Amino acid sequence: MGRAIAAISVSAGAWMPRPLAGLGPFLAAFWQTIANPYRPELHYMRGPGPAWHAKHGRKAS
Repeated sequence: MGRAIAAISVSAGAWMPRPLAGLGPFLAAFWQTIANPYRPELHYMRGPGPAWHAKHGRKAS
C-alpha cells in the first residue's frame, strides 16, 4: 500500500502549481529591461538643429 500512495502522490505532484514557475519569464523580462543597451531618450533631438536654423532663420522658433 505504501508504494501505491507514493506513486499517486508523485503523479499528483505533477499537477500541483509550482510557486516559482513564473519566476523565469519574469526575471528574463526584468533583465532585458535593465540590460537593454538601446536608450531612445539619449538619442532623440531636443529641438531644431543648425540646418533648420540656417533654413528658417533665428527669429522663427
